[in-house]
Amino acid sequence: MKNIKTYTFLIVLLSGIQLGQAQYNAQKKGDYYFGQFAYAKAIPEYEKMLKGNLNPEHAHRQLAECYLLIREFKKSIPHFEMIINDASLPTDYLFKFGMALYANGQKKESEKWLKMYKKYNKNDSRLKRFLKDGNMASVVFNSRQRYEVEPVSFNSEQSDFGSYTRGGDLFFASARKDEVDGGTYGWNDQPWLDIFVVREDDPLSKPKKIKGNVNTKFHESNMVFSTDYKNDTVIYFTRNNYFKKKEAYGAENEINLKIYTAIQEDGEWKENRSVRINSDFYSTGHPTITPDRKRMYFTSDRPGGYGGTDIYYSEIHERGGIGAPINAGPIVNTEGNEMFPFINAEDKLFFSSDGHVGFGQLDVFTTISNEKGEIIDVINLGYPLNSSADDFGFYGHDNGITGYVSSNREGGVGSDDIYKFKFTPALDIEGIVTDGINNQPLDSVIIKLFDQNTKTLTMETMTDENGYYRLPINRKTNYRVEASRRTHPTETQFFNTFETSPKTKMLRRDIVLNPVLDLKLLANLNKIYFDFNKSNIRPDAARELDKVVKVMTETYPDMIIKLEAHTDPVGSHSYNDALSERRAKSTYDYLIANGVPVDHIVSYKGFGKRMPINKCTSKKDCSPEELELNRRTEFPIIQIKKGILASN
Repeated sequence: MKNIKTYTFLIVLLSGIQLGQAQYNAQKKGDYYFGQFAYAKAIPEYEKMLKGNLNPEHAHRQLAECYLLIREFKKSIPHFEMIINDASLPTDYLFKFGMALYANGQKKESEKWLKMYKKYNKNDSRLKRFLKDGNMASVVFNSRQRYEVEPVSFNSEQSDFGSYTRGGDLFFASARKDEVDGGTYGWNDQPWLDIFVVREDDPLSKPKKIKGNVNTKFHESNMVFSTDYKNDTVIYFTRNNYFKKKEAYGAENEINLKIYTAIQEDGEWKENRSVRINSDFYSTGHPTITPDRKRMYFTSDRPGGYGGTDIYYSEIHERGGIGAPINAGPIVNTEGNEMFPFINAEDKLFFSSDGHVGFGQLDVFTTISNEKGEIIDVINLGYPLNSSADDFGFYGHDNGITGYVSSNREGGVGSDDIYKFKFTPALDIEGIVTDGINNQPLDSVIIKLFDQNTKTLTMETMTDENGYYRLPINRKTNYRVEASRRTHPTETQFFNTFETSPKTKMLRRDIVLNPVLDLKLLANLNKIYFDFNKSNIRPDAARELDKVVKVMTETYPDMIIKLEAHTDPVGSHSYNDALSERRAKSTYDYLIANGVPVDHIVSYKGFGKRMPINKCTSKKDCSPEELELNRRTEFPIIQIKKGILASN
């Protein structure tokens, strides 16, 4: 029987561990998908967290934002409602909740939360911008996410743009005079573009033209790797056609783009063919390939689009053929120009547009999809990735953190320059608060976060039943965190985020609190009453003493105490001494009978009326309440853990 119980315990324990690990993985996956703009994929992971009651506050926050971003406004509202009254919640959520209500048609309720948000953020212009532009997704995304950009070292005085990396090499288009053959392009009086390669992380590497016959006297740019049906290496790239004085042909003086392929032979790239979706009468260029290499996205101004240039896609057939172009639709494409598509590791489409609301001319956007994979909205990636000039040619590494963007913003070296970016995701701090004696998690611990520079309280929260807490924090800031509980004195820790990696989304700070040496506080005892002139344990007193039993047998099983009983001042010393002794004995007997080890109560003693806690001396000068205060039982702690004496 003993072995069966042991095996059963082990099975339950292992099941709990596996369940906990699965729930932890759900949060890890959910946060990864969230960071990759794959909100529809993140939703089921966060729902797993709620099902397992793992960090539900974080799950509700993320689900509220996910549903808001994929325009499932009604579904976001219950999750906002679960967290919106938390005093520690960043005020930004008041704004987001207001937006969700606004979009769901609850205008009056929305106004309430937006006004509340305005109290804390009087100068925030986002409210007007949101109401004017209606782009909730951009506002939500840019609330805490940030990009940092800096120019690459190999920019030239001419145009450099259109990055793509593979195997540590960075490929890009450039018109650098010293390297490009042929004359100049009349439109901007710069040389024609060629494709170059440079070692990505080698500051001493010099850009060189790619080997082979891909580069010609015309423009070549926007190269992307793929494979054909034989799994041989293939690249797609853009080249222009230029027809002059061919009136009969109907394409006179036209410069249009086409997508070509090249294959690798003996370390060189050999032009293979023009893809079938090209035309001499309109442009087709800027190719990008999905991670599974089954679809190509590209830019075209072919007839039937929504504006100047649109984003299209074509399926890549098994043997390498390119299918009929399909317009990406009116959510992506506008009356303006959409171009330079890019697909990241999670199949999210990035592109540049001057038709969507942005910071300047061309801005970089990404798409949001619903559970069915349908594009339902776009996000402006915000400043400083976007500027008041043209920002285009976005390329992101698979890590979702770093990449490149091209821009003709002020301060560059040439007309177009390549900038390296680092995406800085929102940063939070989390941890588990445990008891320093029994190592068990502590719920209801108040966590306060202070900015050390301004000496102000920035955030406050409370641990859940698992001792877990989580708070949003800023980068490059000095912090002080305080943890306190009624049963545990305040513990203070200091940390800063100056050296925190941009890839880091979460800091871990576990906290240990040592308990107070007061059994009444530890057991949350109410007054233990005895009837007048009696020493028997009443039912209400038994309920309180059961709390003592639990603390001494479960919470702190090594605890050793003394037991002391006291009376009110009515009667003689001999009478009260005997009465208090009987009450001490009955209390002792109850505790021992209910499981407290005999050697864990070193003594029990009655002190009669000799140790009052107020100036009460008789019925004449005392109220009934004052008399009652002196009728008490004390539990001085001798030891709380083996080898740790609490008092003498």
